Amino acid sequence: MKSMKEKLSDQELHNLAMNIVGKELEDNGYEFLGVNSQLKRNPQFVALKDTKLNFVIVRAIPYPVDPKYYDPQLLKVIKEHALKFNAKTYYAGVGLANSEDYDQPVLKVEAYTVNYEGLQEI
Repeated sequence: MKSMKEKLSDQELHNLAMNIVGKELEDNGYEFLGVNSQLKRNPQFVALKDTKLNFVIVRAIPYPVDPKYYDPQLLKVIKEHALKFNAKTYYAGVGLANSEDYDQPVLKVEAYTVNYEGLQEI
């Protein structure tokens, strides 16, 4: 019986993107106050850096969509919420693609390519 290569679910892609962004935050001295890995629950990270509160929205973006572009309406709502807490708001779009063929989905236990240029302040 031939084994089918299983593609990552939306939640698994989201978790992968969160791991990439979380590692960057950790490496840059952010202290996590809250982490929400559920899809469609925002923000994904609430973190302190230099006594400043930060809200970080993470999105896994499939190829060929540009991961730097975000939903301005959603980010406006998040930013308004963040301002109530005197917090900065960041967007982290993580482009993910199958490293063998960008037009194929990202598969479990196979290599993938990341297109991530860091946090964008909103």
